[in-house]
Amino acid sequence: MNETYAIFAENLQKNFGEVRAVNNVSLHVKAGEIYGLVGPDGAGKTTAIRLLVGALRQDSGKVAICGYSISNQVEQARSTVGYLSQRFSLYEDLTVLENIRFFAELRGLSASEWQPRCMEILDFVGLAAYKDRRAGHLSGGMRQKLGLASALVTRPRVLLLDEPTTGVDPVTRQDFWQLLIHLVMPRSGNGENAGDDRVAVLISTPYMDEAARCNRIGFMRKGNMIAEGAPSEIRSILDGRVVELRGNPLARMRDLAVQDADVEDVRAYGDRLHLRVREGRADTVIKRLRKTLPSNGVTLMDARQIPPVLEDVFMALSESENA
Repeated sequence: MNETYAIFAENLQKNFGEVRAVNNVSLHVKAGEIYGLVGPDGAGKTTAIRLLVGALRQDSGKVAICGYSISNQVEQARSTVGYLSQRFSLYEDLTVLENIRFFAELRGLSASEWQPRCMEILDFVGLAAYKDRRAGHLSGGMRQKLGLASALVTRPRVLLLDEPTTGVDPVTRQDFWQLLIHLVMPRSGNGENAGDDRVAVLISTPYMDEAARCNRIGFMRKGNMIAEGAPSEIRSILDGRVVELRGNPLARMRDLAVQDADVEDVRAYGDRLHLRVREGRADTVIKRLRKTLPSNGVTLMDARQIPPVLEDVFMALSESENA
C-alpha cells in the first residue's frame, strides 16, 4: 500500500445484484488536501465513501487509510478516520456536550482525553456557548457543526464527509467550509491542527461553488470516475465552447438558440443563457445569433464567448453518451 497518500484506493468495485454501483474507481488524497466527489444522484458517491470507511466491503480493489489496509487492518484504519454520513444521527434528548462525549467514549477515549478535547472542538466549531443545549433544539446548521465536532473528537487524520451541507443555509455552508479550510492548513502552536499534522478531507457535494473550493475534483457517473483534476483542469474541458447571451425575453431567446445547429445545449443562469457549442464554432454561433435573434423579436444586449464554469462542464459530463 502507498503511504504517501492518506487515502489510497485502487480499482474499487462494488455490485448490488445486477447494479454496478462503483466501477474500478481509484482515489488518491494527500494530507492537507480537500478532494471533492461530485456527480448526479445515483452516481456512486455515497457507496464509494462507505467503501473507504469500511462500512461496505469492496468486491474487488484495495483501500488503505493512512497506510492501513481496510481489508485486514480495519480497526487501525478506522481509528484514523472521522466520518460524517449523509444522515448523521444525533441523540436529541442529549445536550451538545453529551452527544460528543458519547461518540468519544464509543471510540474508546477516556474521560481524561475527551473532557478537554470536547471543549476544544466545541470552541473550534463555534458551539461552545451551546454545550448545554439539547441537540433536538439545534438549528440545521448547528446540527451539521455538531456532526463535524463528533467526527473530529478523536483527532482524525482523514475526514470523510458525505454531503454534509445539504439543506443548510448559505451562511452556514460558508462557515462549514471555513472550518474545513482551517483543518487542512498547516499551523503552528497549540489547538486544532497544531504543527503540520494536516487532515486529508474527502467530501461529496451537490454544490458547484463548493466543488470549486476543492484542490481536486472527481466526477462520478453511473459508478464510473469520468473526469478528475483541479477545478481549472475540469473547466478546461469546455474551453472555447461556452457562449453567454443576455437579452429579453429570455424564453424566446432560449427557444431560438436551441434551434441553432452548432448549439449542443442551452442553460439559464439567472438573467442570461449559457450555450454549449460545438468545438471551434463559438464565433460562428455568435455572429449568426446576432442576426437571427433581433430579427425574431429578441432584444439582444450581449453575445460573447466566456470561460466555462463548473456547472457547464458537469452538465456536459452528465449528458455524455459515452460516460
